[in-house]
Amino acid sequence: MFPILRLPWRAAVRWARGSAVYAQGQSPEARIREYFYYIDHQGQLFLDDSKVKNFITCYKDQQFLVFFFSRLRPNNSGRYEDYFPFVSLCGRERNFLRCEDTPLVFTHLLPGQGQDTGGGAKQLSYCGGGDKLQVPFRPEALFVHPESGRLYHPCPERAGSVGLLRSALAFELSTHFEYPPGQGPPCQPTHFQWAGQRHLLSGELARYFPSEEESRT
Repeated sequence: MFPILRLPWRAAVRWARGSAVYAQGQSPEARIREYFYYIDHQGQLFLDDSKVKNFITCYKDQQFLVFFFSRLRPNNSGRYEDYFPFVSLCGRERNFLRCEDTPLVFTHLLPGQGQDTGGGAKQLSYCGGGDKLQVPFRPEALFVHPESGRLYHPCPERAGSVGLLRSALAFELSTHFEYPPGQGPPCQPTHFQWAGQRHLLSGELARYFPSEEESRT
């Protein structure tokens, strides 16, 4: 089972900035191909060795993105684990992934399914998958990192349990936070106003972000 209480891929991300020796499409054994990818903090997927990483060069084909991210798992393959902490196994292909922050990045807030005239039920879509890659939006579970200010939300455990919200979406939702009287950012919010309801923030994701002192113990 994927370990909890820490974000174990963060150390791997630092190592990934070094040199992992690989060749795109290499075949370490018969009938097996290996490819290497990188996802940035906006949820854009690239070939890891792309020299230019921007909207033009990222993957946009939704069918491929759904196929890739629906199969994403912790990399326990024994290959490149220190550099690429996640892998998507697609048939005879091993697609290794490293991430700037988290392996799943939420990009859009979509309407919920069924009859919802109040506007409260929503889905968070991630990694360009539209309504094919989504989780229920849980306002009370939002977490603002006290140092970076980045906004996080729970995601499937197989992908690390914590997903980042891309900048534009985080900015859109930031106006709904409520802070202690007379305070504001960088103070931690206490509530989230959404669809006529005042949600007490649970802080449940804080355990995945130990302080520097806790990380050293």
